[in-house]
Amino acid sequence: MEDIRAYMIPGKKAHLVGIGGVSMSPLAEVLHHAGITIHGSDMRESAALDHLRSLGIEIAIGHRAENIAGCDYVIRTAAVHDDNPEIAAARRSGIPVFERAQAWGAIMRRYQNAVCISGTHGKTTTTSMMTHITMAAALDPTIMIGGTLPLLGSGYRVGHGDTIVLESCEYCNSFLSFFPTVAVILNVEADHLDFFRDLEDVEHSFHRFAQLVPEGGSVIVNADDSGAMASVAGLEHPIVTFGLSSENADFTAANRTEKQGCPAFDILYHGTLYCRAALRVPGQHNVLNALAAAAAAHALGISGDVVARGLATFTGAGRRFEHKGNYNGAEVYDDYAHHPGELHALLTTAKSLGYRRVVCAFQPHTYSRTKALFEEFVEELKLADVAILMEIFAARETDTLGISSKDLAGRIPGAHYCRTLDEVTALLRTLARPGDLILTAGAGDIYLAGEKLLVQ
Repeated sequence: MEDIRAYMIPGKKAHLVGIGGVSMSPLAEVLHHAGITIHGSDMRESAALDHLRSLGIEIAIGHRAENIAGCDYVIRTAAVHDDNPEIAAARRSGIPVFERAQAWGAIMRRYQNAVCISGTHGKTTTTSMMTHITMAAALDPTIMIGGTLPLLGSGYRVGHGDTIVLESCEYCNSFLSFFPTVAVILNVEADHLDFFRDLEDVEHSFHRFAQLVPEGGSVIVNADDSGAMASVAGLEHPIVTFGLSSENADFTAANRTEKQGCPAFDILYHGTLYCRAALRVPGQHNVLNALAAAAAAHALGISGDVVARGLATFTGAGRRFEHKGNYNGAEVYDDYAHHPGELHALLTTAKSLGYRRVVCAFQPHTYSRTKALFEEFVEELKLADVAILMEIFAARETDTLGISSKDLAGRIPGAHYCRTLDEVTALLRTLARPGDLILTAGAGDIYLAGEKLLVQ
């Protein structure tokens, strides 16, 4: 197999398939600034494509064989398969095809510190917290987040320091192409079962990820999460742990108080005060995320006072319990939660905030995930006072399993089923009452239902 580093040099021409994607568009910009000629394609127009075009990058809408003309190599997202016409044309022509993760891995090797934050959920928030901390530490970091962070005005940043911080996804074993010096494992649960066989297979992938950390690097693991701890069992590299309920965790929280639902607490390292953190986001899951970020910062030699300052400025990432507005006296929020564990964190936090009712409009993401985790979704969605189920967002799949959100709604007392976004918006308009918390949740386009509610 060819080494992508031989191609990632000035003067070479790269074609990016799916160039508007959340981690493909920053990759295009990084490579463009490195002197590599970039062109690409995507299925639809977007603000990301407008930005790339403003840099002089040529982009085609639609995937066609002729789009790859003149390129030296092709980079694709994990969602683009071999039957894509551009990939097929590259194979026929003998043009090397690399994965997006391979390109990020090659970029990562140029940095002294590579902080890779992984886990079934919590990655975007923890990577965002780490971004605030490394910016407060004046490390001039390069950042790659799977969401939008207000501090950056985007999901990425191209810095000039010796530190890179990346959200690191296990899907298709993407993170195994990385070269972490600090690997964070937030939690490990059964997910992406269209690729992994079962939970044990997922744990094996995270184990291999932890093995990538060199001697002198850090493996940071959630001691409260059984899947995370199982994934590092037998690992030769020493691990650093964080947790709230594990007595022997290296990083713990103590003396917790709350102000308007947001936690403040002491972060202890081996029982000694590292810093006092005051978060501006609610929920116990965010205390754990902050502990993980603090442990990663400590591994980089960042002082506790800088960690506290960085965490104090973090107000949330885009689509992570993001406040959208008020409708008929109800506060409207949006969240990316699309796994039962994420829904549990979201809904338990929402229920603790003192609203009269929690109305949750949820759009499942992919047929395979909905089928594999059906019972878990049912139990978590029962936490809402009112559950609205929109039809499944297909993403990369077609429905070969004969499953629908209507099946979920049928198992949840008082739940409503909606086929379209407009139906969700219309229902929310009739349900919304003063004192309600309205949540749109899911990794698809469900957020548009809440946005339509606020503009009509």
